[in-house]
Amino acid sequence: MAAEAAAVHGRRLLSFLLLAVASGSYDGARQPSINRRSFPHGFVFGTASSAYQYEGAAMEGGRGPSIWDTFTHQYPEKIVDGSNGDVADDQYHRYKEDVNIMKDIGMDAYRFSISWTRILPNGSLSGGVNGEAVSYYNNLINELLSKGLQPFVTIFHWDSPQSLEDKYKGFLSPNIIDDYKSYAEVCFREFGDRVKHWITFNEPFSFCQSGYASGVFAPSRCSSWEQGNCSVGDSGTEPYTACHHQLLAHGETVRLYKEKYQALQKGKIGITLMSHWFVPISSSKYDKAAARRSMDFMLGWFMHPLIKGEYPLTMRKLVGNRLPKFSREQSELVKGAFDFIGLNYYTAYFAENVPPSNSLNYSYNTDPRANLTGARNGVPIGPTSASTWYFIFYIYPKGLYELLLYVKEKYGNPTVYITENGVPEINNSSLTLQEALKDDTRIQYYHDHLLSLLSAVWDGANVKGYFAWSLLDDFEWASGFTLRFGINFVDYNDGLKRYPKNSAHWFKKFLKN
Repeated sequence: MAAEAAAVHGRRLLSFLLLAVASGSYDGARQPSINRRSFPHGFVFGTASSAYQYEGAAMEGGRGPSIWDTFTHQYPEKIVDGSNGDVADDQYHRYKEDVNIMKDIGMDAYRFSISWTRILPNGSLSGGVNGEAVSYYNNLINELLSKGLQPFVTIFHWDSPQSLEDKYKGFLSPNIIDDYKSYAEVCFREFGDRVKHWITFNEPFSFCQSGYASGVFAPSRCSSWEQGNCSVGDSGTEPYTACHHQLLAHGETVRLYKEKYQALQKGKIGITLMSHWFVPISSSKYDKAAARRSMDFMLGWFMHPLIKGEYPLTMRKLVGNRLPKFSREQSELVKGAFDFIGLNYYTAYFAENVPPSNSLNYSYNTDPRANLTGARNGVPIGPTSASTWYFIFYIYPKGLYELLLYVKEKYGNPTVYITENGVPEINNSSLTLQEALKDDTRIQYYHDHLLSLLSAVWDGANVKGYFAWSLLDDFEWASGFTLRFGINFVDYNDGLKRYPKNSAHWFKKFLKN
């Protein structure tokens, strides 16, 4: 009865809070209607980033090339503005400035990733550990700790070594499991005395779907009929192979950490997954099943092995022998291999059933037999932001609440951190600086999503922290610098100067109270 009462309270809270938002009680940039004290004691607030998107210094400090260096330089036409991460936000040289920005806002933590090819320039231990890289990350970690910020460290955020891609096709080969584990152990050994939260992989779904099914991300492999215009690849098998190897590398690395480092270093280790929320486009049982399949193929692809030791039944049925199988030993390796789960949530879509097809053009993108759309009968699922010819972003705060309750009920309520959540705006060069700093859409987005998160916590979701994407405007993968996600504006035309947007001021008020 207590659990039922809490659930009813949570739903009432969500209804009340969303009604308050709709009725205009939200006070814009002036004052948050909720604040840090609305959340449980010890709840962590931070911002997130990744090495390739932030660091720059691509040819400095002994760093070797990653697949994103190769992709952006060989195929600039596949980046909307033809840009790359060679300089990015230049955090490699400006980390002290950025840490001070976080401190001034009042953040508790900073989630960043380590560049594999900065630590191991040729991808493996045989090429030696780069001492300059170790010094850089030591300096960053120490600077964070000196300002009271906890480092949450992602070991891999899509920038795999080009040398291993050349040597054995990267994550398409099981050889990468040992090379990844060796790289991770360098990180544990060098930084684990101060890093208490490790994330093995960021969004394996995005890496495998965009890199091996659609081909719009590095290493740009896909079947000939897919949108990435790839010269090589198989969209029906390679996404599953690459992510299978990521799951095995994750399992091996977690076991290594727990057996060799955790007792002494007293840290925790997990993985960051992403998921949209999917709403059936109609009340038909077929569209409801399409929404469930969409969840299985995005979130369940990884959560199911982590909880059950096998892929979801829907995937096994629809993908068949194109889906790798876990041996008994591999199943036991992966099952339960986490202390926490990171979840990245941004948006939601309607899901519509697609009848079975006789097409032999197999692809991960069509295997779920679901058509995903942002509108139903011409009405969008939520307000839009950053709409362009190549991109529409739908805002659906309720989806975060639904996702967290889904994870709670389906996967045993694991410890969760929201490791990314944010909204883009178009990089509009015609705006003055003062106009560009007025990001009220972003303030509304964070306000509403934090309300949904709080309601999920009231309903028993075991969420321990929240990381906004992102601290700074940055290089946004295939979108280049055409989108701005930061709560701080980066002036790409004037020395990468940082300026707080209204959303940074809003967060400062939110965290101060």
